[in-house]
Amino acid sequence: MLWALSCDPQCDRRQESSGLCCHRAFSCNCPLQRLCVLTGLTSAQRLVTVQEGPLYRVRGSHITLWCKVSGYQGPAEQNFQWSIYLPSTPEREVQIVSTVDPLFPYAIYTQRVRGRGIFVERLQGDAVLLHITELQERDAGQYECHTPNTDKRYFGSYSAKTNLTVIPDTLSASMAPQALSHMEGDVVELTCEVSKATAQHTHLSVGWYLLQGAGEQPAKEILTLSKDFILKPGPSYEQRFLEGDVQLNKVGNSTYKLVIRGVKPSEQGQLYCEAAEWIEDPDKTWKDISRHQTQRTWLAVLSRGTELSVDLTATEPSLSEGDTLQLSCVLEAPKSSNFKVLWLLNGMEVARVDPHGVLTWEEEYEERARLGQLRAVKPSNTVYVFTISEVGLEDKGTYQCSVSEMKTPGDLQSIQTVVSSGIQVDVKPAESHLHLSVSTSTPRVTAGDPLTLHCEVQGATGPVSLRWWHLSPQQPGHRELVAAMERDGTLSLGSAYRDGGARGSLRLQKESSGTFTLVIPSTLDEDDGGQYRCEATQWARGRNWTGKGEAAVTVTSMGLGLQATLRSRMATVTYGQSFELFCQVSASYALEEVPLSVRWRFQPSPPAGPLQELVQVLPNGTVLWGAAQPRFQGKAQLAKTDSSFRLHVHSALPANEGMYQCEVEVWRRNVLPLGQPAASTSSNAVGIRVVLPESKLQVDMKDSSVEIASGNAAIQCRIVFAQENSQFAVTWYLLPPLADTKPLQILRANHSSVLEYGSEFSSPAQQSRFLSQRVSSSLFQLQILSADLGDQGSYYCVVEEWLWLVDGWYKLGEGTSGRTTLKLKLSERELQMEKTNGSISAREGKEATLPCRLQGALLPRSQLSATWFQVRGSGRDGALLSLRRDGTVQYPEGHLAARLFLRRPSARDFSLTLSSVESGDAGAYYCQLQQWQQQGEGKDWSVQALARSGHTQLVTIPPESTVLSRICSSPPLLNFILYLPLVLILLLALAVFCWYCKFRKSKKSNMTGWMMELDGNEEAKKT
Repeated sequence: MLWALSCDPQCDRRQESSGLCCHRAFSCNCPLQRLCVLTGLTSAQRLVTVQEGPLYRVRGSHITLWCKVSGYQGPAEQNFQWSIYLPSTPEREVQIVSTVDPLFPYAIYTQRVRGRGIFVERLQGDAVLLHITELQERDAGQYECHTPNTDKRYFGSYSAKTNLTVIPDTLSASMAPQALSHMEGDVVELTCEVSKATAQHTHLSVGWYLLQGAGEQPAKEILTLSKDFILKPGPSYEQRFLEGDVQLNKVGNSTYKLVIRGVKPSEQGQLYCEAAEWIEDPDKTWKDISRHQTQRTWLAVLSRGTELSVDLTATEPSLSEGDTLQLSCVLEAPKSSNFKVLWLLNGMEVARVDPHGVLTWEEEYEERARLGQLRAVKPSNTVYVFTISEVGLEDKGTYQCSVSEMKTPGDLQSIQTVVSSGIQVDVKPAESHLHLSVSTSTPRVTAGDPLTLHCEVQGATGPVSLRWWHLSPQQPGHRELVAAMERDGTLSLGSAYRDGGARGSLRLQKESSGTFTLVIPSTLDEDDGGQYRCEATQWARGRNWTGKGEAAVTVTSMGLGLQATLRSRMATVTYGQSFELFCQVSASYALEEVPLSVRWRFQPSPPAGPLQELVQVLPNGTVLWGAAQPRFQGKAQLAKTDSSFRLHVHSALPANEGMYQCEVEVWRRNVLPLGQPAASTSSNAVGIRVVLPESKLQVDMKDSSVEIASGNAAIQCRIVFAQENSQFAVTWYLLPPLADTKPLQILRANHSSVLEYGSEFSSPAQQSRFLSQRVSSSLFQLQILSADLGDQGSYYCVVEEWLWLVDGWYKLGEGTSGRTTLKLKLSERELQMEKTNGSISAREGKEATLPCRLQGALLPRSQLSATWFQVRGSGRDGALLSLRRDGTVQYPEGHLAARLFLRRPSARDFSLTLSSVESGDAGAYYCQLQQWQQQGEGKDWSVQALARSGHTQLVTIPPESTVLSRICSSPPLLNFILYLPLVLILLLALAVFCWYCKFRKSKKSNMTGWMMELDGNEEAKKT
């Protein structure tokens, strides 16, 4: 057997317990249905039917919807579940009520189900009626009746749906209240105004009814014009209707007139008109959707030729506190007379009406009468009405009216007095039927969204005051007043909600007689979430009753889900090319509806601090440019499309190279001024690299050598090719002859020709000997003045190509030249010097003399120059002192000038004395002598011979240790020596003080003994 199973999206939820995938075969509206092949036999097919729709019902009315199931298996009593699909969310099921599960209703219906505002009446085991006692506008939608499965297998339909539309109640029925007094046999005419304005096609029925006595008996039907426009008399009036004594005529469009001819005393009572509006349902049955009754007319019928009689009636003898009690005293007399009427409660007079119609109250009732709570009126000479507008417990008891017939209005004696039968009036203590239904149309919102809460008050019979409280989950047990509306409609806001700039202007409105709506235009943050409690208080006769209800609201932060992603189509651009950056923003809410700004940040390459702010675009479109990159404003273009921001940079420069980042800030909607942003996020960093123009620099890389006999030397650096408008920076290096030494930087001339000397050539003497100059556009030259043997080595230059690009100088590339070897060419004659290595020792602080002596004869008319060197590990020995041939002395090491002395006891002795020897002076020293001779009269001097001495090793010895130096070098010993005399002096002073105290004590003892001995002698003499 093939079973067609439903593909309804709700099936999974309904079948969690059974494990099956679907169940409503005949209610599935999917285009493609799945077929499940199952085995087994069944005798019937389940079918659920519900009242056919669409149905139209009036707001505020009591409605019913029937539902039944057939063809089922299992128990005879089936269960039913009612749900609704609201027009606003037709795909979402909202559960209302169940016959089996008390937790079935959703929160929006829970209170109405518990208060029996919505309930299910079981007609029989497989049929029920859904009751909604007071229909509301929000009850409109598609209703679904579902029966949980009790069959062995799923087969058939398990639910059915019908549509219900809620329409306004436009039916109106009115009749002016009056008190009529007629004699038996008179004609009575009453009119009733009935109208409607319903958009749907409906019919009206109008009927007249008679209510007698205290209302304990149902009203008698007099005559009715049915919805089918047929006149139908009540059972008591059929004969008189056929005789034409009772008629109902329609006068005009909305007036219905009742005529009763030959009125009888038995027809005395209250007359009213009832109108009903009928609509035809899809099942061809007619349903009364609205009924209204008019106010009542009192009819008194006097019999002809009878004695005085009194009839007392009450609208309702059983009342609750606050209800209205109305008593009517109708007189029946043979002729028109003068009457005095007394109203009695438990035999005690309450009020009296004299024959002139003057009303007098007993003293204890005067205050209530003055406030309008008690009224006694005389509509006619035979009808007297007593009304209590708000009955209290003190008003219960037996009421009577006493009527006295007076011959003339001023007589004190009555002709006759008749007291009516008593009517027992029972007043029950007021019970509150107050019921609150709290709901929200915004259960989940994002900060800045409006919050709408509804509080529907049902069962209130008096003035109502309302208060909204916020119960924050962050502060359990604490509640914050949001807004309050007093009984007179006065509105007040809680202290936290008075500032309209924070959440906007709150609104608390009374939509209808029992519906209150609170609107918070802009939620602040997550703290605005939680429970919102509505407290309604009903006031009556000095008492009050309070009902409560709550609705939960979740407010999510604007930072939740807020993300910014930065991307670029190209990460590397060439100089002058444009590039674009895109900042894509996403969030869990619609960004188009919230104010947001973007801030572009930049960190130059290489990084030199925090990110710099380039520009900010505010929500109102204002652009604020940062001061860190002043040239950026003229090169950037900003744009925004939906939730994406674009930064376009024209003609990229090297200064635009670095890391870019965008920061997005969002504000809450519906709040002005904006104030501080509600959330912000920063994107990932994107690096942009700007490639400079390619360098075409070419430097001559050929090696060469320069050999000179004496004087100055020139080293050349030639540029073979370079771009136009380029500037060059040249750095000169010397590679000493030793193989394991590193190149020494002589000097650097930058692209602005500013010189910077290396550490080995930073002394004034060295700077004066090494000069760099630009001979031509492509030729640079290093000049070495008075070159000596220490200047020998390999020289080369490093050329850097620089180009000015709008905002500064940029290095395009560099090239290294070939090496030029400098050699000194000397004559074959050599000076004779001591070349053996030696060693001397010197104590620190003393002086040391380093020997340097010339051996052999000098050439005639020649001069000598001498230079002392200290051997260093860099490969280039440091010159300490130079004695020129003209006798001048130079100190290349300026800081040693005060400690170096060149002593020449003879013309051939160039020994160097080093005073105040330090430990850092230890090392190897040597001297170099040069012999100069003039080539002719007026010609230059040239080196004819040179010689270098052997190395003299200087060893430093620490200074000798003396007693004083040992004391000074030891702080503890020094402190001991300084403080020891002080301690000794203190001890000596203490000893002297002790000796002095002891001396005085012994002296005092001796004096006391002497005095005692003297006294003894005196007494002996007396005896």
